[in-house]
Formats: sequence, C-alpha cells, structure tokens
Amino acid sequence: MWWSVNMVLTTIAIGVLGQFVFTLAFPHTVATILCFGFLGAIATAFIATLGPQTGLRTMVITRYSSGYIGCALYSILNILTQLGFATTAVILGGQTLASISSSNAVPLVAGIVIIGVCSLTPCFIGYNMVHIYERYAWMVTFFIMCCLYGLGAKVGFDVSAQRSVEDTGRALGADILSFGSIVFGSFTGWAPVAADYNVRLPADTSALRVFILTMFGLYIPICFTSILGAALVTITNPEYIAAFGTDGSTGGLIAQVLSPWGGWGKLLLVLLAFSCIANNIPNTYSTALSIQALGRPLAIVPRFIWVIFTFVVYTVAGVAGREHFSVILSNSLSILSYWTAFFVVIVAEEHFIFRRPGGKLGGYDLANWDEPSKLPLGFAGILAGCFGVVGAVVGMAQVWYTGPIGEKAGTTYGADLGFELAAAFAGLTYPPLRWTEIKLTGR
Repeated sequence: MWWSVNMVLTTIAIGVLGQFVFTLAFPHTVATILCFGFLGAIATAFIATLGPQTGLRTMVITRYSSGYIGCALYSILNILTQLGFATTAVILGGQTLASISSSNAVPLVAGIVIIGVCSLTPCFIGYNMVHIYERYAWMVTFFIMCCLYGLGAKVGFDVSAQRSVEDTGRALGADILSFGSIVFGSFTGWAPVAADYNVRLPADTSALRVFILTMFGLYIPICFTSILGAALVTITNPEYIAAFGTDGSTGGLIAQVLSPWGGWGKLLLVLLAFSCIANNIPNTYSTALSIQALGRPLAIVPRFIWVIFTFVVYTVAGVAGREHFSVILSNSLSILSYWTAFFVVIVAEEHFIFRRPGGKLGGYDLANWDEPSKLPLGFAGILAGCFGVVGAVVGMAQVWYTGPIGEKAGTTYGADLGFELAAAFAGLTYPPLRWTEIKLTGR
C-alpha cells in the first residue's frame, strides 16, 4: 500500500522544492531527503505498529494519552492535514492533465475535478476496495518513474547547475533545515493515519515486521520519487526550463520530459496524472474517519457522507488555489511536520512508559475505547501538545512568520526548527504531566 500512495506525481514535487524554493544544489537536496526522510519514516512506522495491537484507528488511539477532548483536537488537525494533502494532489494532477495538450483541451479546473471524482470512487466503495486498488497501483507508476529517470538522463542532468546560486555557510544550513522540515512532514503526514490500514491484521502480528515493512514501504518510494524531482530540475535545456516556468510547474516539466515519445509519452503522462488518485484515496478515507472520531453524533452519520463532503472541500480548495501549488505544498508540509512531531512523541511516550507491561497502567483497556469516564482526562496530553505548539512557534520559519529561535538560527529568512522544538518541548513535559494525571485520577 505505502508504495502506491507515495510513488506518485505529488512526491516528485517535494524534490523539486529543494531547488525551486530553497536554492539547494542537487547533492544537498538528496542528502536532506535521505536523512530527514529516515527520521520521518521511523516515526510513522511506529504508529503503524499500534493498529494490529489495538485494533483501533489512529485518532482513536490518542484517547489513551490525550483523552476524548484531546482526540477531538488531534482529529481536527488531521482533517486539515489530509485536506491539505488532497488539495495539492488534485491541483498537481489537474495541472498535469492540462499540460497534455498545447491547445488546452483539458482546462486546469476540469482536470482538478476529474482527479477529485476518481479519488472519490474507491473510498465510496469502502475499506477493501482501498486495499485492492493500492495493492497494484504502484506497478504502473514505478515503470513511469523509471522512464522519467531515463529520458531525463538522456537530455542531461547537471547536478552542479544550482551551485552558483546556492547559499553558503550559515544560510546554507538554514536552507537545509527548512527543506528538511518539509521532507520530514512528507513522511510523518502519514503518521496520523498509519494505523488505520492495519487494524484488520491479527493482534499477534509481529510489531517488528509491521515496523520494518512500513518504514521501508515509506522510505524507498518517497526517496526514489522525490530524488527524481530534484534531478529533473537540474536539466538546463532551455525548452525544459521554459516548461517548468517561473511558477514551478512540475506537471509542465514532466510533460516536456516525456514529449520525445509523442503519443506514447502523452499516455504515460495521463497515467502519471491519475497516480494522484492512489495518494488521494487514504487522504479522503482517513479524513472521513477523523470526522467520525470527533464524537458520537458525527460517528453515527454514514461514512460515505463524510467521504463525499471531503471530496467537495478539497476539490473546491484545489480550484481556488490552483495557481499557487508550490506555496500551498511548502507551507502545508512545513506546518504539518510541527504537529505530527509532538503527536508521535506523546503517543510513543504513553506506549513505552505508561502502557508497557509492568508500567503504571500495564496496557490498553480496549473495551473502554469509547467511554470518556474511563479514559484519561487528557490534561497531560493536551498541555504537552500546547508546549509542543510553543516549541513550533518559537522555532518555525515561514514566509508569513519567523519565531525568535528560528530567526537566530538562520540568516535573512531564518531556519525552520519548528518540528525539532515541538518534539522536544512535548517530549520533556509529557512524562511528568502524565505521571501527575495518573496519580490524581488513576487513569
């Protein structure tokens, strides 16, 4: 499954950002993807192991650390996260469909709607259909990615093309940290849904096996595909530069790469555009799950209603933001990395410190997953999350705001230390807060 949802068109765009937004040369872009990606893959793979152990969806698992109210807050964050991912997917897929014909036979708006509708269908059918589709979708896109590597290499990758404009010294370090935050977020963006698709595995499934398969299922395709994006933007042929444009059209660049193959290249481009569907299916389905996790009144509404609602929201957002793809992607992934960092830390500390055999609580009382009176009050998890937000605020570096630590860590634009400080602040405060909560309430 993880190969299909990540070996897609939208992942190529992550590698593109290294040069387009942060002016990093190819070697530094690749090193950042590999290093920060590894951290993100580990964090997400841990969350995936909780699915078979508990049989619960990811957002519901947070009730055991942050209570019913904390679960609702995380669900809201996850809804916004998945909608952000889905919006970028439909924009890029629509952008690619629109670039197939020079006569604009498929307008961008129409392309966005087409991708959105196709993403809706498998989710509407249900859980089993999601797994069936994701089981095979990666094979086609892997073949296309290999073709793009080959065609790009034939034109010529110039790995030193960006060196003349790349920053040096402290500014270079700031660029790497900021791009690293985006890379980390592209991996941990799956953490809030990672357990959703393992819940039907037997409870005695090896946690180590789930961890390893999930980690490499994320790490290999995301690195392989995002490095492709980083490589394609090193092509210095004027026609390819013009296709990419000043607005950073990833779809236009890929269309140019495939253009030597004529009609065959256009067919591959259509298939690649529709690869966004594989990425968008879990976004759509898990958004519906998170809406239901907000509380019992919403849980009784049939899930397909929330699936349709999700489709409408991200399709409308895609149409509205269709001219600002790179800005939406870079900002959403950076902010995403902040909250997923402290979310993973809090869930991990609850699991390994308080829920371990012989720990304060000794395990999960799964029979009470929907009983607020028997779950933790949640003040420890919520307060630790608030400290995580403080860490993100003081360490972040965005176009619209730079925190005091982020500003001092970089130069002109600061250095994004948001996810690192968010994880550190939450990680240091959660254990004593949770110990106090258990002592006072017994749960």
